Amino acid sequence: MTSADAGKPDKGSWMSRPVAEVNPVELRTDIPHSARIYDYFLDGKDNFPADRAAAEQIRQAFPDVPHAARQNRAFLIRAVRYLAGELGIRQFLDIGTGIPTSPNLHEAAQEIAPDARVVYVDNDPIVLAHARALLTSSPEGRTAYLDADVRDPDRILTSPELRDTLDLTRPVALSLVAICHFIPDEDDPFGIVRKLVDALPSGSALVLTYLTADFAPDDVARLAQVYRAQGISITPRGRDEVLRFFEGLDLVDPGLQPLHRWRPDDTTPTDLTDAQVGGYAAVALKP
Repeated sequence: MTSADAGKPDKGSWMSRPVAEVNPVELRTDIPHSARIYDYFLDGKDNFPADRAAAEQIRQAFPDVPHAARQNRAFLIRAVRYLAGELGIRQFLDIGTGIPTSPNLHEAAQEIAPDARVVYVDNDPIVLAHARALLTSSPEGRTAYLDADVRDPDRILTSPELRDTLDLTRPVALSLVAICHFIPDEDDPFGIVRKLVDALPSGSALVLTYLTADFAPDDVARLAQVYRAQGISITPRGRDEVLRFFEGLDLVDPGLQPLHRWRPDDTTPTDLTDAQVGGYAAVALKP
């Protein structure tokens, strides 16, 4: 984003104020960043030598991690299309958005429902720097970007960006994809998810993916060790622990599954093993 672009709202965006400029110093391109590492595994271009070096260390620990990243993204798109298409949900709250990767969530939702509304939430400078790509809503819908931390759900739920975009008396799909395993136990990830879900009305949905060591314990243990060595907190969990995030909710068939086994479509590789994807995924509805 150039300074010349900074004062111009995107066509189709509801926002009248520009996305904040980001000081390059804040990006700390000399330090590996989880969003840029993920971008690298998705064959993105928004990563730097430190990210690529860390990513290659992670790949050495868990050679199939690019498969996991791609299947995590593919699950999100399938889940959004299911929620918008089959359930008719028109509002989405995506926390831990990451660097924009097409199709973005609002593109998948608005392809089915042009009037869909999406609030993206992230607190990483690298994501903020690219946030304008998340604000290219269809004319009928709306998108907004909120610079906030998942560990501060009260700020998210009371923000003008959310309140001006979403109607919390109508169903909202809450997306927490590949984010909760980065929340340290001392910050109570289960409590954070519960508070967010409690704020949503009946008929809302929780979309969540989570890293697990259930299928490839040695590889995932090495992967976690590399992340931690880079100063990035990460906590893999087993199936029963991941299910705790969905307590009080009704899991959508087929329940909690490895990423590629949740309602696969004709683009889902048929030769992937559970060990290669290393993560769980589910969608659940609030009664």
